[in-house]
Amino acid sequence: MLELTEGVVQQSVDTLMRKHMVSDKSAGYGGRVTKYKHRFCNTEFGSLKFSKQELGILCVMLLRGPQTPGELRSRTNRLCEFADAGEVESALKGLMERADGPFIARLPRAAGARESRYAHLFSGIIESVPETADPVDAAVAGITVTLSQRLALLEEKVAEMRAELDALKSVSPAQIPNSAARD
Repeated sequence: MLELTEGVVQQSVDTLMRKHMVSDKSAGYGGRVTKYKHRFCNTEFGSLKFSKQELGILCVMLLRGPQTPGELRSRTNRLCEFADAGEVESALKGLMERADGPFIARLPRAAGARESRYAHLFSGIIESVPETADPVDAAVAGITVTLSQRLALLEEKVAEMRAELDALKSVSPAQIPNSAARD
């Protein structure tokens, strides 16, 4: 929660207006309250062009911080529509792989979380983690991949330990040095 004075807010808006990132929407209409409009993207003043879905995702991330695909689908419903979770994943992938981007990054999955969170990169670069499985089944497949990898490592370790044990069994007591035989 921020506690800003009206002067600080006005100074920030004035700075954004000088940079042509915000315009006075109510200029010339004589309204009681001044209204402002962003020129962040999709305007003749900016080079950034986003689809409705991409813009919806970015707006929610800027407002709420890192989000899962499921959270983005439900929280962007006033800004845009997604037919299914696959469409959200597709838009997220597009924002990560754009030639003029990336604009978002996938964060490491938290312990016990079903989905990875995504964060915008307008505040600075965040290390993105690669996709581990099919986006639709990410939670289930991620656990399966992790468990199968762990199982393979454990099987390899057991095989190594058996080989060492067999090698030790084949050594006669006469071959063991005196210091090792006493311990």
